[in-house]
Amino acid sequence: MSGIVVVGGGFAGVWSAAGAVRLGRAAGRELPVTLISPGDDLVIRPRLYQAEPERMRVSLDRILGPVGVRRIAAAATGIDTSGRSVTTVDETGRIAEIGYDRLILATGSELVRPELPGAELLFDVDTMPTATDLDAHLNRLPELPSGDGRFTAVVIGAGFTGLEIATELADRLGALAAARAPGDKTRVVLVERADTIGPELGPGPRSEISDALAALGVEYRLGVSVASVEPDRVTLSDGTHLATRTAIWTAGVRANGLTAGIPGTRDRLGRLDVDENLAVTGVPQVYAAGDTAAAAAEPGHQVMQCCQHALQLGKFAGHNAAADLLGLPAVPFTTSPYVTCLDLGSHGAVFTNGWDRRVVATGAVAKDRKRKVNELWIYPPTDDPDELLRQADYRFSVRQIAGTPPV
Repeated sequence: MSGIVVVGGGFAGVWSAAGAVRLGRAAGRELPVTLISPGDDLVIRPRLYQAEPERMRVSLDRILGPVGVRRIAAAATGIDTSGRSVTTVDETGRIAEIGYDRLILATGSELVRPELPGAELLFDVDTMPTATDLDAHLNRLPELPSGDGRFTAVVIGAGFTGLEIATELADRLGALAAARAPGDKTRVVLVERADTIGPELGPGPRSEISDALAALGVEYRLGVSVASVEPDRVTLSDGTHLATRTAIWTAGVRANGLTAGIPGTRDRLGRLDVDENLAVTGVPQVYAAGDTAAAAAEPGHQVMQCCQHALQLGKFAGHNAAADLLGLPAVPFTTSPYVTCLDLGSHGAVFTNGWDRRVVATGAVAKDRKRKVNELWIYPPTDDPDELLRQADYRFSVRQIAGTPPV
């Protein structure tokens, strides 16, 4: 038996693998479960906007090794659903074919890079390498020749990621300048082509976001986009020039391109259509989880490309792929109430409940919850097989980690 192959080592992939092992053991079977990922670590992607992003990782072997998951350190380059195999290439260039009985695609999402002059100069916080590059660049700013824009950051995209990195940098640039270049002016400018800040976040948290930007001195330009980027400036679509050495792109993500290897239908974000059990529609023996799955969260709403839904989708996908292989009943996907917690730097945070993002906490209270989410609740157990499998139950939620309801 080839068993279950999970492609992707993010949150959805980790919990897919753990969920499959859990059901197998509950049924008295040791199912072969293999996880394919080019990296050795689970990257805590929601934290990559913070300083020292290289710390935001957990060894996959310490998470999944104790429950017997086989890990293949290679990149998946193709999927043959008719032959039920995944093509991989490792860091030495060796190509291999990995067969599967059931496949779970959990390769996440990737930033949509723009096509504009100077796009190669844009930083981002989408992956560990790119976030580390930005972190190193920021730490080098005091060494650059003094001049207009040395401590100015232009953040393109005023959505969730853009707001978190902009408010983080408002404090960080100030601290860098104060310590190593006293008297130099610091500046953070958000650029958003919509006519509102945080357009996809809706009106619920908008006033709190505006208050935070004002308190931190973050400027914003609405209704414009970036026309070009140069080493010392950004030019906007209205002809405005912003002197800067740091331009950060945060505008838009899509499902990882490996979804193109699955002959299913996709939504506008490239996510695969799945049924209530997270099986890819019309493609036998294939499941999708996390940012690759266009799953229904509840009537009228699909899951978001976010950590909260990735964890839940992984547990259900792992359970159902194993159930399919074992001839057991599948469990329709359900999700806990949708919440968001947006970091707003030293101003605090804003915590919302529901699809309309009703504000339930702000300031220090929300900030404390954000820290717990980022630093505790989203981390899987390490070196603890019993606790990992307990949490891999699809009925397990963050409430049981936190000890209190999330709202």
